Amino acid sequence: NIKCCYLFYKQHMQNPTFTFLPKDFIETTEGLIFAVVDYGIELHDNLAKVLCFLRYLRIDDGGLLQKLATEPANTYLHQNYSVYLHYSARLDTHLHAVAISKIVKHHQPRQRLQGLLQQAAPDNIEQDCIKLCQHFQQNQLDLTQFGVTGSLLISAQKSSSDIDLVCYDRQQFQQARTLVGNLIASGSLQPLSPDDWQEAYDRRACSLSLAEYIWHEQRKFNKAIINGRKFDLSLLSPSPPITPQNYRKLGKVNLECRVTDASLAFDYPAVFKVAHPVISAVVCFTATYTGQAIEGELIAVSGLLEEAEDGQQRVIVGSSREAAGEYIKVIA
Repeated sequence: NIKCCYLFYKQHMQNPTFTFLPKDFIETTEGLIFAVVDYGIELHDNLAKVLCFLRYLRIDDGGLLQKLATEPANTYLHQNYSVYLHYSARLDTHLHAVAISKIVKHHQPRQRLQGLLQQAAPDNIEQDCIKLCQHFQQNQLDLTQFGVTGSLLISAQKSSSDIDLVCYDRQQFQQARTLVGNLIASGSLQPLSPDDWQEAYDRRACSLSLAEYIWHEQRKFNKAIINGRKFDLSLLSPSPPITPQNYRKLGKVNLECRVTDASLAFDYPAVFKVAHPVISAVVCFTATYTGQAIEGELIAVSGLLEEAEDGQQRVIVGSSREAAGEYIKVIA
């Protein structure tokens, strides 16, 4: 079954119509907007489905959108559209899934950013995004390798919205991180203030102290302030960093281990290869702990232990959107 799914996925990745990537949004006939959380498609009951999670509802004909947190999203689907509730045997987890036949619009970050850059009358948030992209372009970054996700992707931004940029090229992403650090040093961008860090920490609701959270975040150089507005920069490889396999969950685990390879630390999912008698890697699905450690560092990890079909074991951090009680932190 997994081989069949992967062959179908590889075949249709050649066709842009079927290229579904994490951080894309998909919209259904009922006006439900889901954030894509996995690469490609999954075959289930002879249907090709996109793994995702409900994020917005269209609540009137004028296009007004309502954002949903995790539990309200689950409750809403249970009560109204249970067909979109899904159990993935491959990932051994419950999430949402939409059959390709039910998708009426595929919101793609790269297309949206290119359109935004050509927009005749951008609003204040869009202007800030354009200004940030101009900084990138002036420093020889290729804007065709960038996109915008989050509320800006579906034009649901508010005056308080952040800018969520995504990069599809690892080298460009690392250059962008370096540039963000340089622009902060030159005063062209501003670092997050204590209030900004507190707000980001409260939103993440992570299992680190505020001081631990800030220490890890400040060295990533993937967020800053432009014109008083926070932006985040994430990396998304065009192909998944992990070979598809079926996994089964073995329960919660806490451990300490040393990172031996962090070259995929900013990917989605982020992968930290570790030195451990049994566990080969720590795999992170939440942005809170992306880029959290570098090669050689000793980390403390709390997550879910999984075993693949080939017997290899890994720890998952971010098994749910909030990842309550799960973390990665550097201890040496």
